[in-house]
Amino acid sequence: MSTALVLGATGLVGRAVLAALASDAAFDRIIVLARRPTDATLAAKIEWRVVDFDAAATYDAVRRDAPEVVFSCLGTTRKQTPSLEQYRKIDHDYPVSVARAVAPKAVFCLVSAVGADAKSRVFYNRLKGEVEADVAASGVASVYALRPSFLLGERGGGRVGEALGIAAFKALGPLMPSRFRSIEAKTVAAAMIRAAKQRTPGVHVWHYREMLG
Repeated sequence: MSTALVLGATGLVGRAVLAALASDAAFDRIIVLARRPTDATLAAKIEWRVVDFDAAATYDAVRRDAPEVVFSCLGTTRKQTPSLEQYRKIDHDYPVSVARAVAPKAVFCLVSAVGADAKSRVFYNRLKGEVEADVAASGVASVYALRPSFLLGERGGGRVGEALGIAAFKALGPLMPSRFRSIEAKTVAAAMIRAAKQRTPGVHVWHYREMLG
């Protein structure tokens, strides 16, 4: 295994994935597809590529690069993306387009969400379920869909409501079914990398317990 492709490297899990890959000797080339540039330099082996996810040339380049592993951490919120059409593009269309562009032997690790269900009446759960289903149907040999509940980690901004939510999830965690417990973003990132190294063919869904290893 040598080349990894990372989507959503500026998000909570994506940052943790990139930081872990920077010091992981199993990967000697890391390509980041992003919509904006960065000043951060984690390692010489990381290539930060600013792209237009709506352009066919982006996926042509993915085919040429032929990454062995894809770490998809793309996602948004209704606050960041009020348009449902654009929301779907970010959460669904872009990762699925990458899955269709990579070689069939590749491993695709995807951050999904607890409750993902393509038949759900809830937009968010349905969208996450559709992403899982369409990535699985893309022809990629190994798919790992990780379904965290509330993600813990440094988001920045000092939002009071979010801090209260984190405190509540931590307090109620022992009373919840395990799959609904909050989990550190860095734990999800570590699980994604562990899954990529397993390379087991087929579609695999990991909840809280599987992500803890």
